[in-house]
Amino acid sequence: MESKIFLNLPVKSLEVTTTFYTRLGFEFNQEYTDEKATCMVVNDMIYVMFLTESYFKSFTKKEIPDTKNMAQCIIALSAASRAEVDRLVDLAFEAGAGAYNETQDLGFMYSRSFSDPDGHLIEIFVMENMA
Repeated sequence: MESKIFLNLPVKSLEVTTTFYTRLGFEFNQEYTDEKATCMVVNDMIYVMFLTESYFKSFTKKEIPDTKNMAQCIIALSAASRAEVDRLVDLAFEAGAGAYNETQDLGFMYSRSFSDPDGHLIEIFVMENMA
């Protein structure tokens, strides 16, 4: 069985989030979008559901961490090349992303990172011989 991944993240503003990720070139599935949530398509197997904080809270009894000051997770997305890593991260900074980590060049892996408007940590990387 092939499983699809739906990553659910709380956001303060769907409009700000949608505008930010649209500027990076991502598309949104309108079938799964309303005033409480929007569905960003990473590829045909991975989707990010951005949920308003109040809607997100309806799925959990846990508190939502303040991602401006706390790390909840690091979302790492692979790219096809170093140039693609640089293009996506440069677009993110042009769209208002924050910095959180230095560029890492380990020879076999190259990565750059940013924080989105809600403080979620995003890393874009390319790795040699990745299947």
